[in-house]
Amino acid sequence: MASDPAMASGPEGLVEIWTDGGCKPNPGAGGWAAVLRFGAAEREISGAARETTNNRMELTAAAAALEALKRPCRVKLHTDSEYLRNGITRWHTGWVRRNWRNAQGDPVANYELWQRVLAAAKPHEIEWIWVRGHAGDPMNERVDQLATAAREAMLRAPAAP
Repeated sequence: MASDPAMASGPEGLVEIWTDGGCKPNPGAGGWAAVLRFGAAEREISGAARETTNNRMELTAAAAALEALKRPCRVKLHTDSEYLRNGITRWHTGWVRRNWRNAQGDPVANYELWQRVLAAAKPHEIEWIWVRGHAGDPMNERVDQLATAAREAMLRAPAAP
């Protein structure tokens, strides 16, 4: 069994993932982050975007974390985003049935990111766990700090021409 969470395999391999994303202001500059843990091994990933939303960053964090897994895994994915958790566990089946339209008949917001999350989730057995944000959960606080640091680092860097 590999010690890197990106290399975990088999049903006995449980990968725990914590994700977060946010913007300041919303919409505006945003950052996302994830921590993947497999046994004693941990991996941190993060990124940022200049013009985005909180929801886009939450979806990006989950997609990137799941894409980092190289083999099918059992996953416990912790998120403080009810949008992400409800979208993936409750709403997406209706969206698909309605050809990616919401209950009001409008196109689903962030369609391409929902597609990315669903594709990344497909090979895995995932338990989606909601945690209250900014409520003292150490790993939730950690990914929040990583997402904020990614956003701040992007803002300090010169804009691409």
